[in-house]
Amino acid sequence: MRDVRREEVTNLAAATSSQDPDVGLAAVAALRSLVEVLEALQVENARAKGWIWKDIAERLGVSKQAVHKKYAGNRLFRTGR
Repeated sequence: MRDVRREEVTNLAAATSSQDPDVGLAAVAALRSLVEVLEALQVENARAKGWIWKDIAERLGVSKQAVHKKYAGNRLFRTGR
């Protein structure tokens, strides 16, 4: 299963250099969506391990307020899921 997903990501990354704008832009959009999911999962992971918003924000290169606003109300971070 991981190899299939790895292949999909590799194919998407390769498609970003396509000379066909339809293909290239679709690949960029798909990768952007993937990055959003990965970021949310890693923020959840960091919070579960006791990281504070400031440290998460520094690693992501954003302000503490930005990361807090984006994820503090996220259902992933509520206890008793």
